[in-house]
Amino acid sequence: MTTSSQKLIPELSVGDITKSLHFYTEILGFSIAYERPEEGFAFLIMGEVELMLDEIGKGRTWETGELTPPLGRGINLQIEVENVDEMLSRIQKNDIKLFLEVEEKWYRVDDHESGNKQFLVQDPDGYLLRFTQDLGDRSLQN
Repeated sequence: MTTSSQKLIPELSVGDITKSLHFYTEILGFSIAYERPEEGFAFLIMGEVELMLDEIGKGRTWETGELTPPLGRGINLQIEVENVDEMLSRIQKNDIKLFLEVEEKWYRVDDHESGNKQFLVQDPDGYLLRFTQDLGDRSLQN
């Protein structure tokens, strides 16, 4: 079993672990670090990114309210990748619709701006995944 040194690892409740594993491993390129099929659970990694999937109703499900699609409303998971175009290609090859088309976006951080090339896609349960590539920093435009 692999243990993590990360301090925050999201666990996503999913409707069908098989469908989710296909999306995350076959399309996005995550690997399964370990799993508990009897509980519908999988721990996934991709580079330094770690994510847990847990099938609703199998094993323990942490329900704070009714779990109706799309899940994860109000949150998006930012996943930094080395090359956002390679991830985009993987998604387009599988005819998956983007939630937000590719853009270059600059965000103010104190006295400078930090840039991302990014897009958003929804996973099979509706969770928003924002794939980003760092574009570096620049001075604020006056």
